[in-house]
Amino acid sequence: MFTYKIDHDLSLKLLEPQDAQALFELTVKSRSHLKEWLPWLDFTTKVSDTEEFIAGTMRGYANRSSLSAAILYHGEVVGTAGFNNINWSNKTAYIGYWLGEGNQGKGIMTRVVSTLTTYAFEHYALDKVEIRAAVGNKKSRGIPERLGYIKEGTIRQAEWLYDKYVDHVVYGILADEWQEKSE
Repeated sequence: MFTYKIDHDLSLKLLEPQDAQALFELTVKSRSHLKEWLPWLDFTTKVSDTEEFIAGTMRGYANRSSLSAAILYHGEVVGTAGFNNINWSNKTAYIGYWLGEGNQGKGIMTRVVSTLTTYAFEHYALDKVEIRAAVGNKKSRGIPERLGYIKEGTIRQAEWLYDKYVDHVVYGILADEWQEKSE
């Protein structure tokens, strides 16, 4: 199973069935906060919905098409992050993430995304990592911007968000660009 220690406070671990209750409770606790930018909350109303989600992420990991991890902060599940899609033909990955409301503003997600970016290039030998975020989602967009990702463009009406479409900003970074930043 995938586990990765980021620092003394923070680690990632592959989502597993035993994480369903904690992840569901975090979702419920942060529902109104998360609903502003995440379209799946209306479909996550009971623990079994989270169990089904986790089963899907485990299949994605097994067939090497994705990697979805629980973010553990001081040993507690505080969100999820990972590669929503890994395209081996094009050597690209797309990072997705969310963090429970009570743990924002601590630099957790910036450290997580930095670690995932390094992991993509060093362990998977990918060439490019992308992050997409709704134009109005300033907090989410701030992460790739702080990490030096390049704003590549905007996808119009990229996502249906409950009652409206939202545009997405696409950020990307290439392996050699990340290498230069890390030196």
